[in-house]
Amino acid sequence: MNTAALDLPAPPEPGLTPEQVIARAEAMIPELVERQAEVEERGFYAEDIHERFARNGFYRILVPRRYGGYEFGVEAFLRVAMTLVRGCSSTGWMYSLGASHALMAATVFDEQAQAELFSCGDFICPSTAVPNGTAVPAADGGWTVNGTWPYSSGAPYGTHFMGHTLMPAEGGQPPTPLLFVAPRSQWVRLDDWGQQLGLRGSGSHSVRMTNCHVPDHLARPGVVIVDYDATSGTPGRTLHGNPEYGGALHAFISLLNCSMAVGMARGALDAYEDLLRDRTTMVPPVVPRYQDRDYQLWYSDAFGMIGAAEAALLNAAQQWRHTAALGPAAVTRESDLRLSAICLQAANLCWEAMGNYILPTAGSSAIRHGERLERVWRDMSTLRTHAGFSVLLRTIALRELAQSLAR
Repeated sequence: MNTAALDLPAPPEPGLTPEQVIARAEAMIPELVERQAEVEERGFYAEDIHERFARNGFYRILVPRRYGGYEFGVEAFLRVAMTLVRGCSSTGWMYSLGASHALMAATVFDEQAQAELFSCGDFICPSTAVPNGTAVPAADGGWTVNGTWPYSSGAPYGTHFMGHTLMPAEGGQPPTPLLFVAPRSQWVRLDDWGQQLGLRGSGSHSVRMTNCHVPDHLARPGVVIVDYDATSGTPGRTLHGNPEYGGALHAFISLLNCSMAVGMARGALDAYEDLLRDRTTMVPPVVPRYQDRDYQLWYSDAFGMIGAAEAALLNAAQQWRHTAALGPAAVTRESDLRLSAICLQAANLCWEAMGNYILPTAGSSAIRHGERLERVWRDMSTLRTHAGFSVLLRTIALRELAQSLAR
């Protein structure tokens, strides 16, 4: 898109490329590893890291060019996300689940809403999929929203919040969901995060809204992101001329969750490599572990499984983009679920690599409190408790995928 011709704002670095932004994420890995304990203690990453992310362009990867973003696309975003997670799971999780919702906002909302939401360029928008609270029609139009939404990852530096709530029930029918976005001035972050087993620094605080006004253009009655039907086109596809703003949103969420699993597994493998270089075998002949035939096999099995998971993730991302490019009619529920199923199995490979090879052979000293491998294991265990990925996708969604064979 020629932003100059449209007299629209250019991004801060007009010549920046996806490769450069990925390289910037890779360059931050050593520092993120070093600061993991600090992030957990605080509950979110530090202000200077946040400012670095902004300077690096991370918060604009999915923001449309029309509004001063880079519009680099889903694959570039996933590569940055899993790279940051590789350095620090909490930091990468908090960043990803805050910045990723630029894609949803640019897909689902109309031009008036997007011009307002993306007016500052950087877009950090924690979100939850489970409806909470209530929305009632306001006297002067729009909605009055009340409620508390837990697990709003990215809240500490959030510029907005995207939530689902319920409108009043009518005619004996169940309440209808309402998707909305509220600017930072409309909500408060509660101090209620940091006591979980893992991802303690992911900034997944609760967001509370009290008698807040949401105008009509920032609300979508009847819309639930994970079930969003894009087969008739989307506001974003029309507005930006980019099919990625018309892709399957449930599959994108699955891709994002899978990138978290791959990044964590890569971080665990990094720690395991250090262990193989630094420690010796326990029985004669005493040699560095990387020279031992058994450790060589355990490492290579884990390496291959994690590499296969990453390859599956990136191929699924390419399929996601290709499907979106075919046109709205191709973005079916079935295609959505097929890609989500691939993501689930790729994540399973990461869990198996850690649980079957890395952890059992690393030794108990490698999982003492504060060790990198101990922290990654806690973080991965917490990822496995993500209900949308590990419970609902594994059951309801996969059954629905098989049932589609009858259609």
